[in-house]
Amino acid sequence: MSTRYKFTEKYAAYFITFAVVEWIDVFTRNEYRKIFTDSILYCIANKGLNVHGWVLMTNHVHMIISIEKSTEHTLSDVVRDMKKYTAMQLLKSISENERESRRNWMIKIFSFSGRHNSNNTNYQFWQQDNHPILLDSTEKLGRAMEYIHQNPVKGGFVDLPEEYLWSSARDYSGKPGIIPLVYL
Repeated sequence: MSTRYKFTEKYAAYFITFAVVEWIDVFTRNEYRKIFTDSILYCIANKGLNVHGWVLMTNHVHMIISIEKSTEHTLSDVVRDMKKYTAMQLLKSISENERESRRNWMIKIFSFSGRHNSNNTNYQFWQQDNHPILLDSTEKLGRAMEYIHQNPVKGGFVDLPEEYLWSSARDYSGKPGIIPLVYL
């Protein structure tokens, strides 16, 4: 069995990425961003999630995460639960948001994706994978953190990483961030 893209070391730090199906730009509204960040905060408080770095882009997420040794949860389970919960909450929020001009179009794509994936019954919000990459060296950790923090710059959203609100680059520059970090 291949260990590529699996959580193999229980307490190690991993770089993960997950994206919205069809790369739909969902996270352009603060209410959708808040659903995602609230879920991270819940997982930190209740499931032993450690967040070391993160960025929420318009259609995908990058994170460096690990799990506390004192929890009975696994990193795989926490990521699965976070994706499942946020998918349900985001689908509900989008479908009920009368100000969402792209509502019907997005729901149609989520429905189509769900019908064409045997793991779902009705809708699919997130792509199936999250590609965990074990960060087993300082060099790998540094490259992953740099990649995360440069994402909004390369995307043209900001000139400096710490200017982007939805990222841990703010914390690393001494500005207050949204998600409490565990520094490695």
